[in-house]
Amino acid sequence: MVRKSSNSLRAILAENIKTFRKEKALSQEELAAQCDLHRTYIGSVERHERNVTLSTLEVLSETLGVSVPELLTKHESPSNNMQMGEFE
Repeated sequence: MVRKSSNSLRAILAENIKTFRKEKALSQEELAAQCDLHRTYIGSVERHERNVTLSTLEVLSETLGVSVPELLTKHESPSNNMQMGEFE
């Protein structure tokens, strides 16, 4: 039986990849090229439709300049804080 990761963990990973990618001013296509992945794969990961392998997590973290745990940890985004009336 194939197991799927939890939807919440895929959502955290998706948001973190998107955030770190945008911080580096990379398009999905540019990130995919640097990771030697297909651009549609990056899009499906960012929509939290796919489970990724450990080796893919590793290459994404190296390319984005963050650790694997950072990719899998929920972070408070400044936009979320502003929506809730909080400012940094």
